[in-house]
Amino acid sequence: MTLRVILTEGDIRKVTLNRRPATVEEVISNIRELLGLDYICSLQYKDADFDYELCNLSDIADLPEKPTIKVIPVQSLDDSHSTGDTEIISQSSQERQTQWPELFDVPNCSVDVEYRLRQANLLYPRDGTHLKVRKDLKHEVLERLAESMYGFTAYPNNAQFESVALALIGKHPCLQEKGSTSRCSGWKNSFKYKIANYRLKLRQSGCLDVVVNAGKRGGHSTPGEPANKNIKKAKKGELNYLPIFPDGCDRTGFEDARKVLVDEMQKRTPNGRLVKDKMDLTFALRRKEVVESEPAISQMVERWPALFTEDQVFMEFNRIVGKNLKMEFYESIDRHSPRLIEICRSKTLRMITHSATSTLGSSLLSMKVLCSHLPFISLQPQSR
Repeated sequence: MTLRVILTEGDIRKVTLNRRPATVEEVISNIRELLGLDYICSLQYKDADFDYELCNLSDIADLPEKPTIKVIPVQSLDDSHSTGDTEIISQSSQERQTQWPELFDVPNCSVDVEYRLRQANLLYPRDGTHLKVRKDLKHEVLERLAESMYGFTAYPNNAQFESVALALIGKHPCLQEKGSTSRCSGWKNSFKYKIANYRLKLRQSGCLDVVVNAGKRGGHSTPGEPANKNIKKAKKGELNYLPIFPDGCDRTGFEDARKVLVDEMQKRTPNGRLVKDKMDLTFALRRKEVVESEPAISQMVERWPALFTEDQVFMEFNRIVGKNLKMEFYESIDRHSPRLIEICRSKTLRMITHSATSTLGSSLLSMKVLCSHLPFISLQPQSR
C-alpha cells in the first residue's frame, strides 16, 4: 500500500507499506516508525466525497487505496530533543511574539492597488500630484494595516497610530494630505475607526483577546453585575493577555500536559527542557485560568508549581510582554547606575558633613560651658 504523507507544506513524502493496515492506530504506528517521528500525532486524509478536502481519519475503512495523508502533531514524546513540529507547538500558544517596532513596516496590498500606488509615487516627485484615493483603494490599505497592527497589539495608542500614518506616507508619498500639518491626520483618524471595526469583527467571531472587553455598555454583562465590572483595560507593552487555544489542541490535551509538568516538578532535578516546552504549550490554558477564574496563590502553586521557579518567572514575563525581564533589568541598571552612584555619593558627603558639623557644634558648646564657669573656678580657694 502506497501513501502520500504530508508532514509540512515543504516536506511531503512517499511511504510504502507491505500490507493494508487493519486499524488507524496501525497506520499511525507504521508512519511514525518509517519516518522517524518522535511525537504523538493524528491523521487526516483527502476525502473524494468532499472534493478531496481534508477530513479526520477515524475509521480505517474510509482510507482509499492510494491516499494522501496529513500528519497532525499532538504532543512530543522526547522533549529533550527538539524538532520543527515540536517548536511550532510550543510557540503556538503565543499569538504575538514581538513588541511594537520602532519603525513600522507597511505591508503590501493586492497587485492592482500596489500598481496604482507605484504609478502615483512616480508622478509625485515630478509635479507634486497627490493620488485621488478611491473607496476600494482606501478600504484595501486600511484592511491590510489593521491586520498588521493587530499582530502587535489589539489596542494601539495615539503615538502608534501616528507612527503607522507616517510610515504609510513615507512609503507612498502620493497619499499625503493637503492642508494637514502632519500630512497624515486623516489617515490617523481612519486607522482608529478601522481598528475598532476590526476588533468588533473579531469579538463577534469569538476571539478571546477582545471578547474579554465586551460588556462595557452592559450588552454582554453578567446579570446582576455593573456593566463595567471585570473589564480588562489594555496595558502598555502587553502582547498576549488572553491567547486562543492553538489549532488541534483542546483543554483535555492541555490538562494532560499540565499533569506531566506537576509530576516532573516533584523530581529532585526536573528536566529543564521538558518544563519549558510544556509551559510554552499550556500558556493559553494558564492565562485563561488566571484571567477568568482569578485563582488564589495557593491554588496556582498546586496546579502550576513550575511557574514559581526563577527561570519560569522570567519566561512567563516574556510570554506575556515579549521582553527579557532579566536583560531589561540589567540594561536599566546600567543606564541609571551613574546617576545612582552620584546620588549615593552626594548623600554620603552630606551625612559626613552633617556628622562633622554636629561634632564641631558639640565641642564648641562644651567649650562655651567651660568658659562660663572659669570665673567661678578661679575664685575657689585652692586646697593644700
